[in-house]
Amino acid sequence: MLEIIDKLEEIDFKFNQQGLMPAVVQDYQTKDVLMVAYVNEESLNLSLEKGETVFFSRSRQEIWHKGATSGNTQEIKEIYYDCDQDTILFLVDPAGPACHTGKTSCFYRKIAEDTDAKAEEMMEMQQQAQNIEAEFETEKVVDFLYDLILSRKEEMPEGSYTTYLFEEGIDKILKKVGEESAEVIIASKNEPDEELIYESADLVYHMLVLLAERCITPDQIRAELKKRHK
Repeated sequence: MLEIIDKLEEIDFKFNQQGLMPAVVQDYQTKDVLMVAYVNEESLNLSLEKGETVFFSRSRQEIWHKGATSGNTQEIKEIYYDCDQDTILFLVDPAGPACHTGKTSCFYRKIAEDTDAKAEEMMEMQQQAQNIEAEFETEKVVDFLYDLILSRKEEMPEGSYTTYLFEEGIDKILKKVGEESAEVIIASKNEPDEELIYESADLVYHMLVLLAERCITPDQIRAELKKRHK
């Protein structure tokens, strides 16, 4: 049950000329931004009354109770408003995807990304692989990297590039495998060999992520190669 802290009639909300203001919806647990919609005074009051998000549809020009037909409701945990009093923030516990496409969040398409995170993690993983050379044979490095990737998949540490790949899912992983394959082809046409070695290592890493995503082990690949040899 929602506890009303600030009464709406005591807040000088800045609705636009259409009587609307933006409403940002954020997952209460993960803090992921799920969607942005609009509320008017009536839908905001209904949200407080129902304890679930209710918006105003600009296309249909009517009140819209999120999940009323799909079942993907959003239970409100907390509501904030910004310093200018012209935007609402809903922290919710979603019962299903926020996006009509079936995606968890409407913000699933990316314009830009910080590649430093990828580079740093690759260096970290390579360093860890180097650190175990005294304990493991060189041919075991692939198994070590695979086990490390599996641990990332299980623990999903924040800020990890591997975590990011698993969160984005199979399409993103396949896209990266394709990109790295192209980099290997390009590097093969150039000198020196170090560039080809570097890009090949990137491709192997992303292939291991793909295998981990599909729950396929390096041993299964070895078995297939051994079978072909016979």
